[in-house]
Amino acid sequence: MDKTFAEKALARAAGLKQVVAGQIVDASPDVVLSHDNTAAIARIFRALGVARVKYPERMAITLDHAVPAPTTQHAANHAETRKFVEEMGVKNFFEVGRGICHQVLSEEALVLPGQLILGADSHTTHYGWMGAFGAGIGRSEVAALWATGELWMRVPESLKIVVTGKLPRGVTAKDLCLRIIGDLGADGGLYASVEFHGDAISKMSLESRMVIPNMMAECGVKNAWLMPDDAVFEYLAVRKSKSSKSQVTSSKPQVTSRRSQISKSEIRNLKSEISRNAIYPDNEARYIAEYRYDAKTLEPYVACPHRVDNVKPLSQVRGTRVQQAFLGTCTNGRIEDLKAAAEILRGKKIARGTRLLVIPASSEVLSDALARGYIKIFVDAGGVIGTPGCGPCMGNHMGIPAPGEVTISSANRNFRGRMGTRDAEIYLANPAVVAASAVAGYIADPREV
Repeated sequence: MDKTFAEKALARAAGLKQVVAGQIVDASPDVVLSHDNTAAIARIFRALGVARVKYPERMAITLDHAVPAPTTQHAANHAETRKFVEEMGVKNFFEVGRGICHQVLSEEALVLPGQLILGADSHTTHYGWMGAFGAGIGRSEVAALWATGELWMRVPESLKIVVTGKLPRGVTAKDLCLRIIGDLGADGGLYASVEFHGDAISKMSLESRMVIPNMMAECGVKNAWLMPDDAVFEYLAVRKSKSSKSQVTSSKPQVTSRRSQISKSEIRNLKSEISRNAIYPDNEARYIAEYRYDAKTLEPYVACPHRVDNVKPLSQVRGTRVQQAFLGTCTNGRIEDLKAAAEILRGKKIARGTRLLVIPASSEVLSDALARGYIKIFVDAGGVIGTPGCGPCMGNHMGIPAPGEVTISSANRNFRGRMGTRDAEIYLANPAVVAASAVAGYIADPREV
């Protein structure tokens, strides 16, 4: 019987020849992710009576959800996390300012195609952009993984989404996702593995592809998969090679010199190694449903309060007054997103009565944006730049709206109270719409600004 991606990936993770949807397996993830919640998970872990984490090399921990610490309690949690990291010998630990976990782990090439990554964050679906199986799990499950190295999982049924053609000017991967979520509903993919097929996906930049599995968490999927291709293998190979170079110490100048340039043979060998482990579904795999979209028929969309699936065409909500525009998050805080916003904001000013918050997804994105002059454009326009991380997305700090205010955001969630204020409204849109709205002072079409 032909197999879906999920069936193949979880068979690999469980060490089994084959599995079927609905089967329960004991899976061993390649990477276990946690962030600021690490301190809380560590307390659960210690309550299990286990002295040491079984596989510290598989752990990845990033401080990103409340950085810099906005309260004494957050600071204490960060300190507890740092102590735990040292005690357990966790090497893949990323400090305040490095960025959002999903962006950082992608940049560090800590996750590879075909691998299983389980994380104490609902948007761990993100890693499907490279053909990995990424799934969010609970804190107690992460503690159990630290202790045992494996976790039981139900093999999900699979949905197939085929997107053909090319997105029109001004329409992005974010708009595609909003349209899909609007069509399927917030629970339309509950515990399903969703596979994306079609030439429209392969035509997208890697940064645009990253948006898709991240957003799919908003229709309840267990994981989302995009087909890894040569562009993915190249990205990961270059980053793994750079990581290898950075580990060479200055006490060995002859080695450092050899590593200072990434040779074509290094990249070729790494690409070959990475691609060998990629997993693809079979042609006749069985799906519980299939959806098709012609990219050229899509338009910019906006998710309106207070549900991500309350999606309307941009044209229907234009003119809605906004007090805050937020550009960032693990969904749309990359250099491609900042570029789109900067092109709109260049030489313009933020509307009176509206504020713009810009928070790059990582320190790497921030550095790149500085070099390209985007940060100066944002500051000159009257925008505010924040520390790389999640920012106000979780409602901890760095941009909590006042009661009655409206925020237009490039984030992935807009339910009531998401940004910390129950009596505030959040609209979700692509980065260009966010920037155009900041200039206009109301939800605006960037093609008209």
